[in-house]
Amino acid sequence: MKMLVLGLSHKTAPVEIREKVAFSPTAMAEPLRQMLALDAVNEGIIVSTCNRVELYAVSREPDRALLQLKHFLAEYHAVLYEHLEEHLYNYVGEDAIRHVLRVAASLDSMVIGEPQILGQIKTAYGYASEFKTAGLILNRFMHKAFSVAKRVRTETAIASNAVSVSFAAVELARKIFDHLEDKTVMLIGAGEMCELAAKHFINCGVAEVMVTNRTFARAEKLAAEFHGRAVAFENFRDQLHRVDIVLSSTGAPDYVLEASKLAEVIKLRRNKPMFLIDIAVPRDIEPKANKIDNIYLYDVDDLQGVVQSNLKERHKEAAKAEAIIDVEIAQFYRWLSTLEVKPTIVALRNKLEDLRQAEVQKTLSSLGADDKTTKAIENLTRALVNKILHQPTSLLKDAQNLPDGEVYIDAVRMLFALPAPAADEEDEQA
Repeated sequence: MKMLVLGLSHKTAPVEIREKVAFSPTAMAEPLRQMLALDAVNEGIIVSTCNRVELYAVSREPDRALLQLKHFLAEYHAVLYEHLEEHLYNYVGEDAIRHVLRVAASLDSMVIGEPQILGQIKTAYGYASEFKTAGLILNRFMHKAFSVAKRVRTETAIASNAVSVSFAAVELARKIFDHLEDKTVMLIGAGEMCELAAKHFINCGVAEVMVTNRTFARAEKLAAEFHGRAVAFENFRDQLHRVDIVLSSTGAPDYVLEASKLAEVIKLRRNKPMFLIDIAVPRDIEPKANKIDNIYLYDVDDLQGVVQSNLKERHKEAAKAEAIIDVEIAQFYRWLSTLEVKPTIVALRNKLEDLRQAEVQKTLSSLGADDKTTKAIENLTRALVNKILHQPTSLLKDAQNLPDGEVYIDAVRMLFALPAPAADEEDEQA
């Protein structure tokens, strides 16, 4: 049996292609049914996210299975095969195992270390389990993928550095204040970046969130989301002495906070530190404010610098993660190989034993041999069969530890015309 992956991602296909072949997460029964109905596919899982669509499969005929899966993907979504094929990638065997482990560990994501992909794969596996399209191999493998992802997060720092501007702002605030539990945050503007940053601040346990916006209704709406307080835009400066952290993103053509005003505010605060994050372009806060004692002002370029530095750190940690995956691949591949080796050895022994018994019966019936002769012939032929089996059996056992071990298994099955092991035969090997 071979593991297969067929798919496309943000690395190979633009969003207009990815959206055409995306599967609805609430309607997976039918595509999974159709996938498993392909005669070269024995097991299947469909992973569909905004950045990737991947089909995980198990097959005895990987080349035929990949071709069938390509046509299935195109036909199910009514996309021209020729337009789709150039964006597809595929992996077989060990390469497929490595790819899925890397995806689950977030090494293949747009942002290395992001946590969402693991949850998305678990959801995909949940559907395959519900609709019984994941069998012995994919069940075992997906649990392996989950444990590898956990090892990567536990044993490396791949997810420990902020790599979004909004989260980098929160991380900087934590460095300045040590803890945020008693801090008040003011959001100037109510756009997406402010909203994301607010979520991060809330998760860090800030005491209060204040929101101001030129459109007061928008400020009220965002404040309500975070159980905060809306402040009229024309009055927000009067509240600044109560604020420890300011995040501004208004899109205004001029400064909404001048250095002179912030100098007054810091006096009212009796020089308690203030952290100001200006992610607007053009900038909302006059840069000269950074020269005021106990004012810590960062603009979007500063934050991008933090993000880039953190991304470099994540890439360093990714090398440690790849080493973990190498070890885990070898362990899983050895288990997968035993699924074919043991049934093949049993089938080979049974085939030769059946031949031996048939020929012994012919010989004995023609000789009319006594018990002593019969026993001697039985012992002789059993010894011959055991000697004949010794070398191929040893070779097959060694082959399960080799990357190309399946070549030997397939060769023995072809040479002796052995039947493929039944599904229940494989289950007994688990």
